[in-house]
Amino acid sequence: MRTIKLFFLLCLPLFFTACIKEELKNNECDILSAWVEGEEYESFFYHSSQMRIDNIPSNSTEIVFQVRTKTGLSSMPVYFALTPGAIIEPANGSLQDFSNGPVTYTVTSEDGEWTRTYSVDFQEVSSSVSYLFSFEHVDVDTFSSGSTYHVFYEVDNGTRYNYWASGNAGVAILHSDWTPEQFPTYSTANGYQGKGVCLNTQSTGAFGAAFHKPIAAGNLFLGKFLVDSVLTNALAATRFGIPTRQQPVKVSGWYKYHPGDEFTNASMQVLPDRVDQGHIYAVFYRNQDAQGNPVVLYGDNVLSSDLIVSKARLVPAATDEWTHFEMTFEGGTADPAILAAMGYSYTVVFSSSKDGDTFEGAIGSTLYIDEVTVEFEN
Repeated sequence: MRTIKLFFLLCLPLFFTACIKEELKNNECDILSAWVEGEEYESFFYHSSQMRIDNIPSNSTEIVFQVRTKTGLSSMPVYFALTPGAIIEPANGSLQDFSNGPVTYTVTSEDGEWTRTYSVDFQEVSSSVSYLFSFEHVDVDTFSSGSTYHVFYEVDNGTRYNYWASGNAGVAILHSDWTPEQFPTYSTANGYQGKGVCLNTQSTGAFGAAFHKPIAAGNLFLGKFLVDSVLTNALAATRFGIPTRQQPVKVSGWYKYHPGDEFTNASMQVLPDRVDQGHIYAVFYRNQDAQGNPVVLYGDNVLSSDLIVSKARLVPAATDEWTHFEMTFEGGTADPAILAAMGYSYTVVFSSSKDGDTFEGAIGSTLYIDEVTVEFEN
């Protein structure tokens, strides 16, 4: 009997461990990476590095590959790295028809309780001499906390392009019941023409102050936002740039700007001798290193990286009237062969507080933006 009891006591931890493991099946259903493999598919892409997309943000459900042409995309295999234990439908690596638009994939978590749908698309790169961003196309996105915020996108020849990103998803972590107009970046019906963008600097409350991130500046930029990094490394949350085959030369548009009343630093100390400023800038940079590996610029190097070819910057003056702005790229010239292979990216950035990336600024600072045109070298 004692032997049986001893055996039972020895096995008890294993029994509970097995139960715990059974109960703790993974409930995540994310795509971590996506790629196309096979030499027969390389001709669709400008560079082999563009056949793979890594570090897909957890707040993103759209995956877009940039290709030379959509002709011939009626039978293309896409492979995925998923969170542990998750499964995907259609099957991983199965041949799909992308010639008529995106294909929807559904990821189911290991525990079978959660699903998430992704849109996977292959898009041709625009080669227009100029591009007008009117900010008329707006979606409402819902964060896991329950908050809803605005997402801006573009439409060209019937195709949707999700070029724009903001830090709204990071703010949504702190608020479970906010509506779009409460966020730092939202659509306004009173643009220069039609709709426009409103960027305003806000307090992040006691939680943000505890992390020495007491304010959130309204921002909008060409690129992606990684909400996973916002609390641990806020500057790494912003991934600036979209690939291009043309060198940008000028950015113009319309704005209004009103600074907030009290300028504070990251410790929320009022600095009475400082007045907040908005910031508008654009950067054109090499998106591959010497070995051909993909490169993206973040908040800590978007204006200082050695890979920058040219940039344009403007500090808008305070005005309550719609005012036209124009800024020209200054710097070097792109290598034509590398440019033809989409070896460069560009971004345009708007912020309601110039030093908002270091959490300095004035609560209430507001920047309105509309009808922005980017001109490229012909």
